[in-house]
Amino acid sequence: MFSKILVANRGEIACRIIQTINKMGIESMAVFSDADINSKHVALAGTAVNIGPAKVDQSYLRGDIIIQAALREGADAIHPGYGFLSENSDFVKAVETAGLIFIGPSSSSIELMGFKDKAKKLMSQSKVPVVPGYNGFKQDDKVLAVEADKIGYPIMIKAIAGGGGKGMRLVETKNSFFELLSLARSEALSAFGNDAVLIEKFVKNPRHIEVQIFGDSYGNIVHLYERDCSLQRRHQKVIEEAPAPKIPTKIRKELHAAAISAAKAINYVGAGTIEFICDSSIDNTIENFWFMEMNTRLQVEHPITEEITGLDLVEWQIRVAAGEPLPKTQDEIKITGHSFEARLYAEDPHNQFLPTTGVLNHLLFPSKVRVDSGVRIGDEVSPFYDPLIAKIIVHGRDRESALKKLRKALIETEISGFITNLNFLYTLSNDQQFTDVQFDTQLIDCKLADLTKKIDPSNTVKILSSLAALGLHNLTDPLAGFSLWGSLKTNIMMEFGRVFVRVIDRDNFSVEIDGDDFLVNREGWSVDGVKSGAKFLITNNQITIFHKGSWYFKLDDKLNPKIERKADGNNIIAPMPGFIKVINVKVGDEVREGDLLVVQEAMKMEHTLLAQKNGMVIKVEVEAGQQVEAGKLLIEIEPLSDDFDT
Repeated sequence: MFSKILVANRGEIACRIIQTINKMGIESMAVFSDADINSKHVALAGTAVNIGPAKVDQSYLRGDIIIQAALREGADAIHPGYGFLSENSDFVKAVETAGLIFIGPSSSSIELMGFKDKAKKLMSQSKVPVVPGYNGFKQDDKVLAVEADKIGYPIMIKAIAGGGGKGMRLVETKNSFFELLSLARSEALSAFGNDAVLIEKFVKNPRHIEVQIFGDSYGNIVHLYERDCSLQRRHQKVIEEAPAPKIPTKIRKELHAAAISAAKAINYVGAGTIEFICDSSIDNTIENFWFMEMNTRLQVEHPITEEITGLDLVEWQIRVAAGEPLPKTQDEIKITGHSFEARLYAEDPHNQFLPTTGVLNHLLFPSKVRVDSGVRIGDEVSPFYDPLIAKIIVHGRDRESALKKLRKALIETEISGFITNLNFLYTLSNDQQFTDVQFDTQLIDCKLADLTKKIDPSNTVKILSSLAALGLHNLTDPLAGFSLWGSLKTNIMMEFGRVFVRVIDRDNFSVEIDGDDFLVNREGWSVDGVKSGAKFLITNNQITIFHKGSWYFKLDDKLNPKIERKADGNNIIAPMPGFIKVINVKVGDEVREGDLLVVQEAMKMEHTLLAQKNGMVIKVEVEAGQQVEAGKLLIEIEPLSDDFDT
């Protein structure tokens, strides 16, 4: 067994891996960037080494520096987690050349599965069903158009390299093929340095089912059942569950068998996931399935497999990498109950799910719920990395009870400091189609407006936020709310309207909202005799009320007025905090509507800012390489007539 393991990652997954390493009595070692010096994963590890600046290409993607740190500190193995270098075959080779053990598959397995076209050919040869399509080496646009005609529309264009939905386009008709092909190629080239694509038949009612597999160096391969990852937004998973519902026993067995065949085809060692696209057109029950891709690493959603099997997959990874056989045979692996995982992100569902940043002022999860997280109260969520705050994981005796636990966990979670997708997750978990298993991968996109609709707060929340805005929530001041001549009656303008408040005595208030009067008492913060049990938090000009969810209200600072510029076509502002990657114009340049002005990068996503009208650039307030806050003025444009000469 290993004496010291370096975890080449950060955040939630680094914490998750370090916890198992520590549990096994092995010394854990973390690496961190300048931005992560005070991070949770650093605190959990036995030792930690700084590997460079905040940007990932100067730290977490520097395999050479990570290997040097491992050798210098006496580590004998490296666990990559997921993302970053986890599926980089060159990194695996470098680790092995240095005399260290890579806790994961071989470089050859990664290479075989790293390109979708090669992977599909291999799977087809191994009798694993694949989606009808074209994955040949000829990449001429006209050749691809002919192949698309042969397959029949609608079709999917997919980049052969990478993942995460980049370089992917749905083409519903022949007329839009070339336009969407160009967009897919451009995105693939930018993301992966390779614009080659393949074409697949589009499955109209797809469900995304994946099978967890595990192999050892003795030729043993088992499956640990399947997960349903169909709840996606822009090809990114949101809520996952295990086992997958509405799969006939015969199809379920065929899925498991196909996954094992796929793993055997590449002599796979370690944890891996075989992903299938499934046809659920008949009552959302899976009737057919096809190989989509293989992830040669631990998946983000592995906890739900752990919950239904009672196994620690990270421990299995470590034992297999150390040369041990699989801890259990296929017959010994059983499942119990049902599990869900919801991904809590620092992102704004009401602003195109753009990432948010800030200091985590408050964080409280309900008891008896598994939470995998890489942050603590006081930590800063920066623009440099993935905005995942936590994975909220529940387990129940069946799907219905597990789903009830998930809803309860989401509504009882308390978080403050920045906007999150918490309320979106709660709304999604209550969606009737999701409850009834009448969904596919298009559910969120089809119902996005309803799922992101702002919920009007209850009268209780409105009342308590108004009291907090007036400072009447504070118990420390015995004279709060009193004037010399009697009780104080005042009014305040809140986001939801004007509220009138009269202080009866130190513990009692009369509050008028929309012509209705309410009596409020400090004891349990009761409203008309009903205790709410609500909690208050006021930080950074924001009121947070925790009552059947988390509710946020802005506090106006009258002494520090700010001039806000809005994106109106003349002003190009940063939609999120992040790094300015490209400035495509200079003062004096004439631009047309649709011209690329700025490329901003934040939390692993690129955001392009385009000219919204014809005009001349009169100000450029930033430069490439600069870090900016959300709302920062980037470029100012003076409008010109629509017919200026180009």
